[in-house]
Amino acid sequence: MVSRMFRLVTEVDKARRDLLRTRLRETNTAASSVLRALRGTPHEREFPLHVWVLDASGGLAGGLVGHTWASWLHVTYLWVDARHRGAGLGSALLDEAEHTARTERRCTAARVETWDFQAPDFYTRHGYEVMCVIPDYPPGITEYTLVKRLVRASG
Repeated sequence: MVSRMFRLVTEVDKARRDLLRTRLRETNTAASSVLRALRGTPHEREFPLHVWVLDASGGLAGGLVGHTWASWLHVTYLWVDARHRGAGLGSALLDEAEHTARTERRCTAARVETWDFQAPDFYTRHGYEVMCVIPDYPPGITEYTLVKRLVRASG
């Protein structure tokens, strides 16, 4: 039970959100030697990673939006226009993002969340393994979290 000395407030407050994030980060860093080791390195911050496919007229045919952090690639969005599906554009987008993450950003793994009606089979065909399944999130839909180890080419 919350003491009468406290007041619970439900409101959007960006300044408090930022303060909370900072304090949580400080607490996590103090508790984890892994997170402490990231401090002051290029892997400490999230870096955007975007890959685009443009059609002949310069229109958006597809894209991948993600970021790298702590030697991981996180694929946030991957989409291909219906007119161009089946031409290998999704695979090309994912391959390019993984290549950039592995070779330029020294990432060793990738992760993605997708829904059952979207692309879990696409990701498993590309070497991703299902790590988590959340049924009914949102109601009537299953969410998958998939992970892939990115192997650095030798030589």
